Amino acid sequence: MLVHPTIDPVALKLGPVSIHWYGLTSLVAFALFLWLASLRVKQPQYAAKGWTRRDVEDLLFYGVLGVVLGGRLGYVLFYKASYYASHLGEVIAVWKGGMSFHGGLIGVIVAMAVFAWTRKRPVMEVWDVIAPCVPTGLASGRIGNFINGELVGRAADPSLPWAMVFPRHDQVPRHPSQIYQFLLEGLLLFVLLWWYASKPRQRGQVSGAFLFGYGLCRFIAEFFREPDDFLGLLSLGLSMGQWLCVPMILAGIAMWTWASRQPKEVGA
Repeated sequence: MLVHPTIDPVALKLGPVSIHWYGLTSLVAFALFLWLASLRVKQPQYAAKGWTRRDVEDLLFYGVLGVVLGGRLGYVLFYKASYYASHLGEVIAVWKGGMSFHGGLIGVIVAMAVFAWTRKRPVMEVWDVIAPCVPTGLASGRIGNFINGELVGRAADPSLPWAMVFPRHDQVPRHPSQIYQFLLEGLLLFVLLWWYASKPRQRGQVSGAFLFGYGLCRFIAEFFREPDDFLGLLSLGLSMGQWLCVPMILAGIAMWTWASRQPKEVGA
């Protein structure tokens, strides 16, 4: 049985400025996106359509706005709607914590649709460009969760070699679910999706594969992650995270199937 090291959430102090580990992992996520997306737009099927490094930088700007706004609103609506209905002033209090990946995903989808509209590009083409570049950012975020000892796993058999006690939470041996998610929805999804997207695909297939792949990986990981204490498990013994993954999985299958039946693009 392992014990989670107590790590100061502040990685570095420069006078009055405190730099948190989660902020550093976010910077790593942004840097990885810029690098991977820059490689992505150099692939023949996108280079031929005029994609540039400037487009990638603008995509990151739109994406960050989508993640922050969508993530916060998603948390408010999906997890604590009744609470925030009577505490409207706290809706914008992101510094108190509370972000939803699924809300952030919706925010990014909308932000990319706005980007596509302003650049007169097919929205699915934009989604396909960024989809393989997202999992490394998710992986970086899970490392931040682990360092902070947050979003802990469910209780585990103490004999499990990697069972871990998170002293800031309690003294119960738990699954290090942050690491599970890092490996599943981060590294594994990135490898599979980057490989799949390395060859020209029908418009929408890469996006569909991402939705399905993330939804499935997150659904599995949630079996080892402690559900939110204010929600617990919902119908059929599933967590809120798992129920939010169900429409993702179905939408991914539907999008991929629809895309596969479209006429092949010239040059694709």
